[in-house]
Amino acid sequence: MRTHPILLHVIRTLGLAIAAAAMLATPLSAQEKEQPATISISGEGSVSAPPDMAMVTSGVVTDGKTATEALAGNSEAMNGVVDTIRATGIEARDIQTSGFSVSPRYERIKRTNGNETLEIVGYRVTNGVSVRVRDLERLGGLLDAMVKDGANQVNGISFIVSDGDKRRDEARKEAMADAIRKAKLYAQAAGVKLGRVLSINENSYPIRPKGFALARAEAVSDAAPPVEAGESELSVQVNVTWELDQ
Repeated sequence: MRTHPILLHVIRTLGLAIAAAAMLATPLSAQEKEQPATISISGEGSVSAPPDMAMVTSGVVTDGKTATEALAGNSEAMNGVVDTIRATGIEARDIQTSGFSVSPRYERIKRTNGNETLEIVGYRVTNGVSVRVRDLERLGGLLDAMVKDGANQVNGISFIVSDGDKRRDEARKEAMADAIRKAKLYAQAAGVKLGRVLSINENSYPIRPKGFALARAEAVSDAAPPVEAGESELSVQVNVTWELDQ
């Protein structure tokens, strides 16, 4: 016996509707268990530590009528600076070229017809060097010697805590304790309890100097510039997510 096409269509439509209703009838409790209520809190911690190393970025800027002239003058001056750095006791492994460029120098020229044009009047060569100073007592003398022997550009000093990651462990503990304290406070206020930890993510920040002093390069006299390393701050932020027991 053949089923009428219209009746067959109705049966199929009812079957699909029943199947859809069955899917919608899935207990909400099962879905809720898959997506529990959560709370995410950030905690912060920091520790201070005296730096034991420094990175100095310096260099030589030389102008010349031609690129060859500028390069020759720069190379001679830069070789003198590097020799001076080595003479202060800095090892070769702690001396690294940090930047080199050759660029034209322009001037605005006024023509007889009143118009102005830009013309190349010379070239500038810039050569930089980064020096890692492992003994901070040598830092002031190094700066003085570099400037006296040809370095006409000092870009700055960054202080380094060599075992910074290990020292951050205390900051990590402090950050986690801060996150737990805040989470408990919010949970208590909401009338719920903290459940299991679902995730922990850490953000570490660059070492920030709390303060140091450095004389300007052009103000260097016969005395080495005073440099105070101060202390560096090592900070950590931790983001923690808990499941909530309601």
